[in-house]
Amino acid sequence: MRTLYLCRHAKSSWADPGQDDFDRPLNERGERDAPIMAQRTKQYGAPVDLIVTSHANRALSTARAFASELGLSGDAFKQDVRLYHASPQTIAKVVSELPDSARRVMLFGHNPGFSEAVDYFCGDGVGDMPTCGIVRIDMVANEWKETGRDLGTLVWFDYPKRSEDNG
Repeated sequence: MRTLYLCRHAKSSWADPGQDDFDRPLNERGERDAPIMAQRTKQYGAPVDLIVTSHANRALSTARAFASELGLSGDAFKQDVRLYHASPQTIAKVVSELPDSARRVMLFGHNPGFSEAVDYFCGDGVGDMPTCGIVRIDMVANEWKETGRDLGTLVWFDYPKRSEDNG
């Protein structure tokens, strides 16, 4: 079995309207939410072997917060330029090329691709994934190249305001 976590980057800043989209940093809420969601992921008992992230500032910052909380570094942390505003098909291509030595992988990226990728892999979406939202998808596969459309099962979906939404 393979476990794929898809995490949308935490809330980013629009304080500088002239700033390039790629360079936008996390805002105060994003800086707060990323470590909280990483802690929740840890509480789920969700081990991660590898983090792969978009190289955009906001995704990279979110991924680093998770890596720190989950105790991952060095070879367990990679950037992939293809994840910057990737389509579900591009995300699937990245997933199919993951190293088989990593059975549980967490990807960090952007909407709308990440929300659409949940539907692509599971045949059942979560709607518009909020910032710092994360899903766990389990796939019955021996190798990452065996994963694909409608071959995953959505195990859980969490996001920063979930506890507020459930009152």
